[in-house]
Amino acid sequence: MINEDLFSRFKILDGGMGQELLARGVKPISNLWSATALMETKYHQILKDCHIDFINAGAEMILTNTFGSRRRRLEDNQIEHRFEELNLTALKLARESVKVSGKKVLIAGSLPPQNFTYLPELGDINKMKKNFFDQAKILNEGVDLFYLDVLSSLAEIEIGIQSIKTFNKPFVVGIHFKKNGLLPSGEKIKDVINKIKPHNPLAITGSCVAYEDVIEAKNSFVESGVPFGFKVNAFKEIPNGWKPDSSNPNLALGKNEDLTVFKFQEISKEFIDMGARLVGGCCEITPSHISKLQDLR
Repeated sequence: MINEDLFSRFKILDGGMGQELLARGVKPISNLWSATALMETKYHQILKDCHIDFINAGAEMILTNTFGSRRRRLEDNQIEHRFEELNLTALKLARESVKVSGKKVLIAGSLPPQNFTYLPELGDINKMKKNFFDQAKILNEGVDLFYLDVLSSLAEIEIGIQSIKTFNKPFVVGIHFKKNGLLPSGEKIKDVINKIKPHNPLAITGSCVAYEDVIEAKNSFVESGVPFGFKVNAFKEIPNGWKPDSSNPNLALGKNEDLTVFKFQEISKEFIDMGARLVGGCCEITPSHISKLQDLR
């Protein structure tokens, strides 16, 4: 349950499930990436262990592993008929992981871009609305909130918000932005935040963003009046126009080895000092990184 005092102190989020799964031996099928761990039962325990390790590291909110089980990717691989099954499996494994941990942990239903990640192209808007709604409907009964995950334009965010309104459930908006506080759409993060504030999000986060880009855009979050936070990644760089759906991110983007667990702790303290109330990681941020956040209490 989400209480009034949710943000009386900062909440610790989990890290990068997709990259962690690959690091533990999941062999991705085509562009299904993390969804491969849902498709094959031999990977289910690995997925649960990832959730549990993030929880034991201190995560108070975990995301369902549904980033890769969006309908568009399943259609790409001629397995759209498994859409409900795979999303239900992700929900089941998240809930089982929380139960095993014995801890009070919020589960956020991850609702990813329904077209390409990191790109503003919407494709068929009616189809996008349906896909957001259908994925949310599957997750709704088992999650505490929704997390609109790594969205790249105001239009995409607003479509996502409108698609989940019928569920009357709290939601966090995870916005992807790059240098100079610009989304891939070219829109300014400050303008986007101001436009979505009337929808009353539970919080707004920078989602799968680079630390340097957060620092450039920090005032837009601090001055917003909305609870905010960040899930930074440890990629070397995400090139403009790159389609992660078409390649293994490990090979294409590399890993920022400078973002050690201690550096992550240092930058997270900087976020908290500026007022962040949700702090975690995205791609390449491990349970070891997340464990360092507990020392900042």
